[in-house]
Amino acid sequence: MSPAHRPRRVLVTGASRGIGLEFVRQLLARGDHVIATARHPGRAQALNHLAGEHPGRLHVLPLDVADPKSHAELVRELPLVLDGDGARLNLLINNAGVLHSGERFGHVPLAQMDDSLRTNVTGPFLLTQTLAEHLADGAVVANLSSILGSIARVDGFHTPSYAISKAAQNMATVLLAQGLSERGIVVLALHPGWVQTDMGGDGAQIAAEQSVAGLLKVIGNATQADSGHYIDWQGAPLPW
Repeated sequence: MSPAHRPRRVLVTGASRGIGLEFVRQLLARGDHVIATARHPGRAQALNHLAGEHPGRLHVLPLDVADPKSHAELVRELPLVLDGDGARLNLLINNAGVLHSGERFGHVPLAQMDDSLRTNVTGPFLLTQTLAEHLADGAVVANLSSILGSIARVDGFHTPSYAISKAAQNMATVLLAQGLSERGIVVLALHPGWVQTDMGGDGAQIAAEQSVAGLLKVIGNATQADSGHYIDWQGAPLPW
């Protein structure tokens, strides 16, 4: 842990694998206290192994980001795992998401559209709204977006349910930034790059370690002037 780094209380969604798991690893290495969520914590072997290595600093809780009832259950658990009476979160990383591959024009099913919107848009928006009272003034909300949500960058009919949901999530980021501005809470839409994960698939260019290190640097440098912005993992602004 850097001498200049003050430990934060962080909640990471979708933490069982990929970028979410790497966020947990790097946050723990920095000395932060982490609440990591997964739909099925009992199956999250790597996450539970980390919890065993960092007793008291990593708590693993169940969360289905697409289910508001699950949000309420998480909130009931928070006082039991937040360190200190009245303690609040300094950073919320809305990482959980879903991508349905293989979609073709004329054959995009309603079920996949609904699932993408619930998981990638409605879920993070409502979860942030529910957790707002548990966020410290001046906290950061990091929404993991994608360049595929950039309307200006569309060059073909690619992953429509995912792309539409990420574009909508970008709007949710801007609205949350407005709604939380009075408390100095910064809300960011962050593109992690094409990352070598299960979701990233074959041909991905960036290691999860590199992406997360860059994202944490962007988050650490963010100010109120950056709130509501769409930024990549290296800090470059992206077109809506």
